[in-house]
Amino acid sequence: MKQFFLALVLVPSFLMAQSQGEGEKSVTVYTTADQTELRISETEKLHFKTFKQPLETQISVFVDPAKTFQTYMGIGGALTDASAETFAKLPKALQKELLTAYYSKDKGIGYTLARTSIASSDFSTESYGYLAENDASLKSFNVSHDKKYRIPFIKKAIEAAGGKLPLYVSPWSPPAWMKDNNNVLQGGKLKPEFRQSWANHYVRFIKTYEALGIPVWGLTVQNEPMAKQKWESCIYTAEEERDFIKNFLGPTLHKEGLADKKLIAWDHNRDLIFQRASTLLEDPDAAKYVWGIGYHWYETWTGAGMQFENLRRVAEAFPDKHLIFTEGCEEKFDAGRLKDWALGERYGYSMINDFNAGTVAWTDWNVLLDENGGPNHVGNFCFAPIHADTKTGKLIYTNAYYYIGQFSKFIQNGAKRISSSASRDNLLTTSFLNPDGSVVVVVMNRSDKAVPYYLWMKGEAAETTSMPHSISTLIIK
Repeated sequence: MKQFFLALVLVPSFLMAQSQGEGEKSVTVYTTADQTELRISETEKLHFKTFKQPLETQISVFVDPAKTFQTYMGIGGALTDASAETFAKLPKALQKELLTAYYSKDKGIGYTLARTSIASSDFSTESYGYLAENDASLKSFNVSHDKKYRIPFIKKAIEAAGGKLPLYVSPWSPPAWMKDNNNVLQGGKLKPEFRQSWANHYVRFIKTYEALGIPVWGLTVQNEPMAKQKWESCIYTAEEERDFIKNFLGPTLHKEGLADKKLIAWDHNRDLIFQRASTLLEDPDAAKYVWGIGYHWYETWTGAGMQFENLRRVAEAFPDKHLIFTEGCEEKFDAGRLKDWALGERYGYSMINDFNAGTVAWTDWNVLLDENGGPNHVGNFCFAPIHADTKTGKLIYTNAYYYIGQFSKFIQNGAKRISSSASRDNLLTTSFLNPDGSVVVVVMNRSDKAVPYYLWMKGEAAETTSMPHSISTLIIK
């Protein structure tokens, strides 16, 4: 862990760095690389020189700040019951370290977004809800369960983030008695007679959390609405979600003074995202309530690949709506893989392609899990960027933490994605123009070989090399 902080204390010097001359651009490079000690470490300073037409043999990353696209809104992770309970088991010093590691822009990776569940999810130690049996009027509504671990954890995260941390909330299932299978697990559907009560439930949850000092930025309609899971789940077809939004949830949010909350639909994988988005957003009575379309990355289990083109089709067809990555993690926890470099590379590959497809915000799953990839009440153990060994009292930083940080630490909220492309497919890249005028270029190399290249911009270039299995962030000032 000492290595991590030594690497990051250099950031303030970068923030204070000045151009070397009038109009001259300088570049500071931060790198995370396999088979090295580099973890978001400052590795070199580059300077631009006049460089007109590159040759085809001269590998280049081309950046054009004049071509701007979507506005970046942040990167973060989910503050789940599992994360909160694991956090509570840590000594105070490690709690502080974890909060700093995630939410400090200088000493950590600067998360600016969060998600949490409405009632239980698979990453809870038990199934629970907030209502008494058959209480459709919600008179018994009570979040006392959350007050032990989750609410204190969220408050500490907000404080660590400087007092502001946009949070959105997602239900995994309505109460069992509201569903046709009488079970919060195993899918099932919301009974028609409880649609208004369920819409009221979102409002009650949001207002209760806000009364407890936790502002809510947005909400999703349903976590993974096309998955029958052994954990909390509920099925909506596209038409059912559309009708629930336009006839119940949307009007209820507006009536209750919550029209400013960002309503996110779908909240499931990329494979069906266009069908879902078109069904919802081609209906103006539903679309007027929808801020954006959320998605996960778990379509890979079907062999479908990561389906980034589906995101582009949604962005092209509905440019007035927003794409937001709402969940992803590496599944099937195995302690022997905690140092596996592929964990981080999956994040880098997804994040670069997701942002290039039009995504405005990106949310990882659990921010913290224990040494077993839990707790989880159905045995669905997974990886997190940071694990806590609660037996030895240590934090374990996976490579995913550093890969995410190569984006979240340097891209400022309000940045505009700009055009960038690589002349070889062994380099992946995305770029942003920050509000302070700096340009952030992320370059990732998944190959086994070092790749020398030119960072080219408007007839000038700086020469550098992408290390094998590395990700670098180049800050141009």
